[in-house]
Amino acid sequence: MLLYSDQVLLIEALASQLGLLLADKNKKIATAESCTGGWVAEAITQVAGSSEWFDRGFVTYSNDSKKQMLGVKLRTLNQQGAVSQKAVEEMAVGALKKSKAQFSVAISGIAGPSGGTDEKPVGTVWLAWNIEGVVDSSLAMLPGERRDVRAAAVTLALQGLLVRLRKCPALGKAAQEKTKELPDLLDGSQ
Repeated sequence: MLLYSDQVLLIEALASQLGLLLADKNKKIATAESCTGGWVAEAITQVAGSSEWFDRGFVTYSNDSKKQMLGVKLRTLNQQGAVSQKAVEEMAVGALKKSKAQFSVAISGIAGPSGGTDEKPVGTVWLAWNIEGVVDSSLAMLPGERRDVRAAAVTLALQGLLVRLRKCPALGKAAQEKTKELPDLLDGSQ
């Protein structure tokens, strides 16, 4: 696991890579965040010129806000919970529906130190990416204190966007070549 200070530097580098990839492509990103509290959007907007490729961010910390702002179904929240694959995928879909973006990332998790259960312990984070209507998701079990879990979730969200956008035909081959030097994914080997 990376140290917190290294995570912060990696987040900045990843957001800059997104800027290089999306500059002048007339495509935009929207974020839907819960446990990260808008950190992905904050990282993106630290990049000069991000207004060209970032549309908006939704910070939907409560279940009501997930329903109202993103259209997450009450049934999903009641049956599976806010920290679930279905909820985070609905967040990613809702972020595109409620924005002018073509790409979105959504995060919902339990950063701690409390709130965990046997089924969903502290460090459980679901992420989903919606790339022009194609949604996929991933479960991460992240170690550490609250700030570590949140930083790792932001890192995974940005890395996931970059990986998926590199494969996106709408961005073209030139854009894919700009991001060949991506930082390694957090795979437990660090």
